[in-house]
Amino acid sequence: MHAGAAPEREPDWHSIEWKKVWRTVRRLQARIVKAVAQGRWNKVKALVYLLTHSFSGRALAILRVVSNSGAKTPGVDGILWNTPEAKSAAFSTLRRHGYRPLSVTAVTNRNRSAGCTYLNATENCEG
Repeated sequence: MHAGAAPEREPDWHSIEWKKVWRTVRRLQARIVKAVAQGRWNKVKALVYLLTHSFSGRALAILRVVSNSGAKTPGVDGILWNTPEAKSAAFSTLRRHGYRPLSVTAVTNRNRSAGCTYLNATENCEG
């Protein structure tokens, strides 16, 4: 599992190697913290982009959305990610192409998981 861009195909939710996903995200988070400490802002920008567009970043974002307390509640778009197929299909919704925000107050599963990809990038890596 590489830190590069997410694959075009939808992965099988049960075949994702979560240990590698967590390790990859943790490693990128540590690199971001190190670059911030050194004041290398272009490096920070590049690493945040890499994390938010990587397979691991997207997988972890989807996992956070489907495992939090609001996971059983569909968003405004009415989509509920409660099956492995729906979770796998969520990878294709986390792309910038064709993204149309609904409104300022609309919170959808896609928006929550997109927010989680950035949360992964800005989360403190201590621990």
